[in-house]
Amino acid sequence: PEDPVIAYDDAGGMAAGRLVWMLRILGRPAALLDGGIDAWSGPLEMKATTRPPKEVPAVPWPADALVTMSEVAEMISSKGGILLDARSAERYRGEVEPMDPRAGHVPGAVNAPYVKNLAADGPEAGRFLSPAELENRYRSLGVNDARTAVAYCGSGVSACHDLLAMEYAGLGRGRLFVGSWSQWSHTDRPLATGIEQV
Repeated sequence: PEDPVIAYDDAGGMAAGRLVWMLRILGRPAALLDGGIDAWSGPLEMKATTRPPKEVPAVPWPADALVTMSEVAEMISSKGGILLDARSAERYRGEVEPMDPRAGHVPGAVNAPYVKNLAADGPEAGRFLSPAELENRYRSLGVNDARTAVAYCGSGVSACHDLLAMEYAGLGRGRLFVGSWSQWSHTDRPLATGIEQV
């Protein structure tokens, strides 16, 4: 059996979550260290460690894991599913846009900032909310079954945090619009600003 990959970062699991999501989609055992490097209580190595390279068979990317921009547009027009925007509320509403040419969100998307998956204060600060709390959160956003949900963010990284949170909550596995806002905003496709109602 393959050794599981335990990923961590110092950003609430935002970047490490993308790695975990990708490995799981490809069938590799992977988990996120809840709370990141700050939660680690064991000794830390200060030098880079290496392992000898090994042959790994190529695995085709599962077709149902990713959603294209055209599929998102179809989803909007048919109202077939829930589109979650994992970016901050300010970026979602179109008040600021630090990277892309246009500000706002994909029409019909619901704001689901990935940081809201984490406890904000107290002894659990920076750790995932409980599965029950996450389930309540996503149900309040309109997600009853993650198979109907597509998550996006700025570039397809922090959206994976929402995907992992839905899975942790027992809602199943959602899909990723990997091009995310960066791809959408570089086109003349419609955008929305303000808040969408669930």
